[in-house]
Amino acid sequence: MDFDFNLILVPLTIGLGIIWLLDKLTLKQRKTRGRGQESLLVRWAYDFFPVLAVVLIVRSFLIEPFNIPSSSMVPTLYTGDFIAVNKYAYGVRLPLTYNKVLDTGAPEHGDVAVFRYPENPSIYYIKRVIGLPGDTVSYDQGTLSINESQLTLSLSILRRTLS
Repeated sequence: MDFDFNLILVPLTIGLGIIWLLDKLTLKQRKTRGRGQESLLVRWAYDFFPVLAVVLIVRSFLIEPFNIPSSSMVPTLYTGDFIAVNKYAYGVRLPLTYNKVLDTGAPEHGDVAVFRYPENPSIYYIKRVIGLPGDTVSYDQGTLSINESQLTLSLSILRRTLS
């Protein structure tokens, strides 16, 4: 997916938050003119800022929806399926900059991970974790081996073998 919703959500939330804060501290249009009589921009700030702030917090730090774009995850996930990604599982990252501010865990064998393609960060990849740092992963003539142990591509066997 080439569209990054955060590029719209973050600046819009910040802008409306600034307008809301300015009205609370200096303009005081809502207090002096009354609800519904303030300027359109101030009214929008009061109406939309709380909702956008909640959406921004939930999508940035807790849960974000993703769509499976290809058949690479079949048979467990199909093209067009939606998944809800736990953003807190591997660490808290800032929106837009994606800098990690809090490390909360690490991927494990068999986890489904969503990550940005390093050569083009606008593309998200959704893949299953089969190897961790220190593992030797090889695929030769239809046989997957991790640390020289042959595996079938069954998720339950993958988790049992590597645990």
